[in-house]
Amino acid sequence: MKFPPTLKTEARDEAYEYFDKHIRKLTKTNDGKVDPTVLGLEENDIDAFRHAYVSGVFTQEYSESAADIFGQLNEYMSFGSSSSNQEKATNMDLWNNSVGRKYGKQIKDRKTLLKKIHEALKNGELIIDLKDPRQFKGTQFDPTSQKSVIVLKEGENGRNIVFFDLTNQKMLSVDEFVTAIQLGQYPSYGLKTINGTLTPFSKPDGSSKNNLG
Repeated sequence: MKFPPTLKTEARDEAYEYFDKHIRKLTKTNDGKVDPTVLGLEENDIDAFRHAYVSGVFTQEYSESAADIFGQLNEYMSFGSSSSNQEKATNMDLWNNSVGRKYGKQIKDRKTLLKKIHEALKNGELIIDLKDPRQFKGTQFDPTSQKSVIVLKEGENGRNIVFFDLTNQKMLSVDEFVTAIQLGQYPSYGLKTINGTLTPFSKPDGSSKNNLG
């Protein structure tokens, strides 16, 4: 399983490469790759395509829930758009992320996902302009209340087996997370025995978004 920031960069570059080949040409670096630092990649069809695809890849690789959390944290904590009209830019990104998650659940391979996101772009399913009146209606959460650990992967039996520490940018196996909880490193989490196995859980804090699942 890939490290989330690595996967994000990889998916971003795949989105730009596809856009350059199949939609319209983008500015490239001296080595022939699309330059992700140039102006003109935000708050337009390129931005919409990238957000939808990256969110879809995260859904494929991890889960819909993890993709949603990473997408929202990107907007509210990092690093979202530099636009002076931040609210509309955030709405645009969250809308396009949700489209990507929808197709990420349906499609297993990235090449097909790229084509489906392209189709969504052509059909007007994505928001490509801040003047678009459509509003994202999905659940939004306060990033300051988001606990530090989320689930990246479940096993075949539904048990959470890979976690990600958002604060320390660290992946944890279930055994590593159990040990860390036992050592008191994650006071917001506890352990309970399920089918004879120690299992991490999030201590209640009034937010359903913070449940490990």
